[in-house]
Amino acid sequence: MSGVGKSADVARKIVATLNSTGSPALFVHAGDAVHGDLGGIQSGDVVLCLSKSGRSAEILALAPLIKDAGHPIVAVTGSAESQLASLADHVILAGVDPEACPFDLAPTTSTAVQMALGDAIALCLMEAKGFGADDFARNHPGGTLGKRLTIRVSDLVDSGRLPSVTPTASLQEVLLSMTSGRYGATVVIESGTIVGIITDGDLRRALEAGNTSSETVASSIMGTTPLTISGDSLATEAAVAIKARGVTQIISVDSSGNYCGIVHLHDLIREGIVN
Repeated sequence: MSGVGKSADVARKIVATLNSTGSPALFVHAGDAVHGDLGGIQSGDVVLCLSKSGRSAEILALAPLIKDAGHPIVAVTGSAESQLASLADHVILAGVDPEACPFDLAPTTSTAVQMALGDAIALCLMEAKGFGADDFARNHPGGTLGKRLTIRVSDLVDSGRLPSVTPTASLQEVLLSMTSGRYGATVVIESGTIVGIITDGDLRRALEAGNTSSETVASSIMGTTPLTISGDSLATEAAVAIKARGVTQIISVDSSGNYCGIVHLHDLIREGIVN
């Protein structure tokens, strides 16, 4: 990527997007290229030159050198009749008239169009190369984005907090389990199998219905279709499932369906998986 002025700033951003989406890219300032940086352009490279007018002196000095070295030139310009367009192997027209600037001077609308075209090129290359989410994760291991692409449900599970009761547990036992677990829920397990879940909402509904006698047991107030997810799944998948069901927790299970823990919406918020 090459350019001068505001087009150079746009080119730098496009380079960053290309690199992060699996297309190695390099920015070479048109002015610096003729003073040694031309060596950064290697055999097989394609050069995208950004210039609204297609007449920038630095770009016009660089383009013939690139062409002589056998590199294909793609011009992103607003003028099909410009000198840059005539030197290029391919031309992408990015003409806008006028600029958003009240004096039609400062590059504003034109740079936005250049940016959009750069993003479009990067996304097309992603699709052409079959660049997937796993590839993206390898390039973005840090920050919130990295977490969304790499953190799995098992990473959020606290193996020391596994609140559970049997179907015949009393209301008091249910309350004690929920309090100790601090998830606002407890899992109902019978003979090692998950058969239900009791949440704060289930307790409130039981209170409203007056279903709070000494005869009340876990099976009479539990939900029988608990939301579960494999611990190997990405945490983002847990977030999607929680949102779709309209609940605040999801049960993590292993490949055999065994209870491994609970992930609460607050865990996902704390890790930046959801806002």
